Amino acid sequence: MRPVFFELQQATVGIAGLGGLGSNVAVALTRLGPGRLVVVDFDCVEADNLNRQQYFLDQVGMHKVDAMLENLRRIRPDVEVVAHKVRLDPGNIPAVFADCDVVAECFDRSDQKQMLVETLLSRLARTVVVSVSGLAGYGRSNAIQTRRISPRHILVGDGVSGIGPGVPLTAARVGIAAHHQANAVIEVLLEQWSPD
Repeated sequence: MRPVFFELQQATVGIAGLGGLGSNVAVALTRLGPGRLVVVDFDCVEADNLNRQQYFLDQVGMHKVDAMLENLRRIRPDVEVVAHKVRLDPGNIPAVFADCDVVAECFDRSDQKQMLVETLLSRLARTVVVSVSGLAGYGRSNAIQTRRISPRHILVGDGVSGIGPGVPLTAARVGIAAHHQANAVIEVLLEQWSPD
């Protein structure tokens, strides 16, 4: 008899961006144990990231991929993580995520989100994308929904809440959206949402 999460252990999951969304998605998935994570970010941990991202004060100044690797290995020493310290663009996305069954889009900027999703959907024919739109502010927890946009695209968020004056990113709403993303990734890998 196969273990309950056998499908997860055979899977490769990509995480594009290791900020508020990506760092939380990475931690949630590591606790369940996918076979391999491919994590990508070019940025460094800053002090103002600590209000919603899965880093520690002594990691300020480190590259996010290095700090996240350190943290994930503390959670599960056996976790297999492939880390890329690069800025993603249409030229390198297909190679970076070539082996991924699912990719979690965890960017901040809408133009970068669109670029990533369009590149993944057009260039990697079997990869499912779980993206986010609308998670800024606080409250309205139940407004964050998970919707299937197409056979290979799942969208998390309320679709409207953007960052602006008086509407910051907060740990609570970012965490809710990130855990929706992690849950959608798990559903895909357990064949609850098939790309066919």
